[in-house]
Amino acid sequence: MSIWIGKHLTRNRVFLAPMSGVTDEAFRTAAHDAGAGLVVSEMVASEELVRERRDMVRRAKGAKRLSPFVMQLAGREAHWMAEGTRVAQDMGADIIDINMGCPARQVTGGLSGSALMRNLDHAITLVEATVAAAKVPVTLKMRLGWDERSLNAPELARRAQSSGVAMITVHGRTRCQFYKGKADWRAIRAVREAITIPLVANGDCNSAADAKAMMSESGADAVMVGRGAYGRPWWPGVIADGLQKGAGRPEPSVTEELSILSKLQDDTIALYGEELGNKTFRKHLSWAVGRLHDRALIDSAGLALARANLLTERDNAKVRVGMTEIYCAAAPVEGLAA
Repeated sequence: MSIWIGKHLTRNRVFLAPMSGVTDEAFRTAAHDAGAGLVVSEMVASEELVRERRDMVRRAKGAKRLSPFVMQLAGREAHWMAEGTRVAQDMGADIIDINMGCPARQVTGGLSGSALMRNLDHAITLVEATVAAAKVPVTLKMRLGWDERSLNAPELARRAQSSGVAMITVHGRTRCQFYKGKADWRAIRAVREAITIPLVANGDCNSAADAKAMMSESGADAVMVGRGAYGRPWWPGVIADGLQKGAGRPEPSVTEELSILSKLQDDTIALYGEELGNKTFRKHLSWAVGRLHDRALIDSAGLALARANLLTERDNAKVRVGMTEIYCAAAPVEGLAA
């Protein structure tokens, strides 16, 4: 239940997808510690990383806590992709992932992310520059294509493999779909037929059953969990354990969830500072509490009250107390102490 990326062997075949604003060092560490097979950084703009823009340097952290340390770079110019690769390696990156899949307008408007799938000749110049500058394996993440009329992922994957890329990840939607509808896992099989290097399928993986179906329909060697990990960084590890006992971790109890989230809060504050750490942790806490409601562990009134109180509280100590009280109410039989 592992795959090789260059000289690096993953722990299992369920990975945490790179997600802007979500997979910072704190969240990746939580997912890694909870059994994810591989975790990937937020998208790091190559030119801004070279110029040492503060937020991009912060996004690129993780070398001392994660192994292998995977940094995802984005850009539209070969020069900056090469320079960004050199900086990433100096920061400890074990694997460089190239972003050609982000659908966000602010990214594609700058001719980066999935916009690169509109011009494969140019896209390949970025791949070649990155591979040439890299002393570590280079991987590539993409979508099926820009839209339904240009499903060119197989061609891009084939050319990327020829240029030296070690692994391909494909999200089963086009850029123009954004996250609408359902990911087309079967469409990813055309990429499998075009390459021999490891293939990862991404899009709508929320359970071990999904992961099995994704790999069966796409022919992929592994899966990537994105939005399914919102509020539960342990979820890739749980899915991995569902595929093969012992490959990840069992689903945590509510008590264990609280422990993981408490550490995530501490790590988030350590990364951003008290004020920005408070704001950043809110999204994770909101998702986590929402999932308690989805499992009928708190009622709608409790959910509304928790969000009203906790997501406006600026005192991190009070957030911790409130979070603990919510989890006490969700699992009274476990004897949590506020």
